[in-house]
Amino acid sequence: MTGRTYGQFCGVARALELVGERWSLLVVRDLVLGPKRFTELREGLPKIPVSILSSRLNELEEGGVIRRRVLAKLDAAVVYELTEYGSELEEALLHLGSWGARSLGDPAPGEVFTVDAAILSLYTTFLPEMAEGVQASYELHFGEVVIHALVDDGHLKVAEGQYADADLIIEAYESLRPLFAGEITPADVLARGGIHITGDTALFERFATLFHIAAPPAKVEGLAVR
Repeated sequence: MTGRTYGQFCGVARALELVGERWSLLVVRDLVLGPKRFTELREGLPKIPVSILSSRLNELEEGGVIRRRVLAKLDAAVVYELTEYGSELEEALLHLGSWGARSLGDPAPGEVFTVDAAILSLYTTFLPEMAEGVQASYELHFGEVVIHALVDDGHLKVAEGQYADADLIIEAYESLRPLFAGEITPADVLARGGIHITGDTALFERFATLFHIAAPPAKVEGLAVR
């Protein structure tokens, strides 16, 4: 944690002191998916200076959010991983990602779309209630980024790489955000060539129902004191 504080006895202020520095939450985002070496974190955050990444890792470790661990392998490499305390950020991170996705437009020049961002985008937008009874495997290509998603009766598993005998292969030449936001239909996005699929069109239509950028939740009455 940095020496900068808000000087307030408040849980929100404390949380921001722990993970509110620039890049910190993106480090947490990438570690939610599993332990990573320093070089792997650099690959997932290509625009972060090495010195800043080192500082953020030290601050997060000091705050009890992450820890270092030496792999029990011949190379004895050091990896960073979330502590039990840090892992509790997962749900908040997914909600924050869903909230932020509503403000995403088209990718700006120079913006990168990493493997970890692609994986988290599916976890963030997945609708378990729409996937009850569904068994399907999807392989998704976003340029050089390739991931696969396995849907199993309301549960989702997403990982990097191809998936042998996937039920549907989706090659996306544009962002899936408009599709997930319901701004364009599966038929329209296929017709205009924004996406190419290998497999049954019905599977793509089903895919579009499984992922959605959530609308704002209903206001909680009685929270504010007047």
